[in-house]
Amino acid sequence: LFVMKFVIFFIYVPFVYSELHSLITTYTGIHGQTVAGIPEFSAVTTLDGRQIDYYDSDKGTLVPRQDWMKEFASRDTWKKDTKIREQVQKIYKNNIPHLMKRFDQTHGVHVYQRMYGCERDDETGDSRGFDQYGYDGEDFITLDLRKGRYNTSVPQATVTVEKWNNDRTQLDSLTEYYRNECSYWLRVFLKKSFVVKKGPDVTLLQKNSSSPVVCHATGFYPSAVTITWRKNGQDHNNVKIGDTLPNEDGTFQKNATLNVLQDVWKKDQYGCVVEHINLTDPIQKILTEDEIKSNNKSTIPTWVYIILAFIAFFMFVFAIILWKYRNEFKSGESYDLL
Repeated sequence: LFVMKFVIFFIYVPFVYSELHSLITTYTGIHGQTVAGIPEFSAVTTLDGRQIDYYDSDKGTLVPRQDWMKEFASRDTWKKDTKIREQVQKIYKNNIPHLMKRFDQTHGVHVYQRMYGCERDDETGDSRGFDQYGYDGEDFITLDLRKGRYNTSVPQATVTVEKWNNDRTQLDSLTEYYRNECSYWLRVFLKKSFVVKKGPDVTLLQKNSSSPVVCHATGFYPSAVTITWRKNGQDHNNVKIGDTLPNEDGTFQKNATLNVLQDVWKKDQYGCVVEHINLTDPIQKILTEDEIKSNNKSTIPTWVYIILAFIAFFMFVFAIILWKYRNEFKSGESYDLL
């Protein structure tokens, strides 16, 4: 899971002290030979980057990913939600060959995706919706909620945009959903989920003396965090910032790698500084041999690397699909037919 061409369900967000929450659903259809263990179709809903439900073409059923979501899964509408995903799965299977014809493609692996959702700022109360489609790692169609129209810069998408823009009733329904319903359900789910806000634990890691030093922050929630390396008190630029990744307990982790040889950093004072909304003061770790812990074994789970490799290989572009919630947690109608 929210913003095109980003890896997994997370992007780098500059650190701010206001708290931004998100509710996002992504549908992904793949045509052609897929990687072992990767389904042809999947649907994932995330709340602040944490999966809350999941469906794929292999399992064929909608699964709650959080204990508190089981309350919704016990309702009759859950079966209807599964049926909707089954229908969308069939639509995606039919859509990709049509797109291949438009792009004059005859073979290969192709990915059609849609991501929809909303974000809400706790401090200001402002919220915004977003609705995006992608095909083979490129932007395809985007809904402009201010104008109430779909836009595209891709010639192959023009016929679809014209078709969708002629349906004023559906456009008005989508606009209403993003302005009100999505934000409402975001607040409802946040109350149900209630994850304890935590600051990060910070560790300096190094595999061996010739390896880069990694500043590893983990166990924090919410996901917004800033990690910087400093040289003699000044920000240092020769740093690789990693993606924000989920932990199994609903918290997050993030790395910042210092690309400086040990002989060099011993001559100056290098330090890692971590800022998070739940920290009164930033955490500072001064780089010394005593402060470094061995990192012979990766602290990032294997499954994360598998997902990242898959997403990078296919240049994932997340796209949006619409939910309709009417006093129950259930998916609604959305555009998928091209």
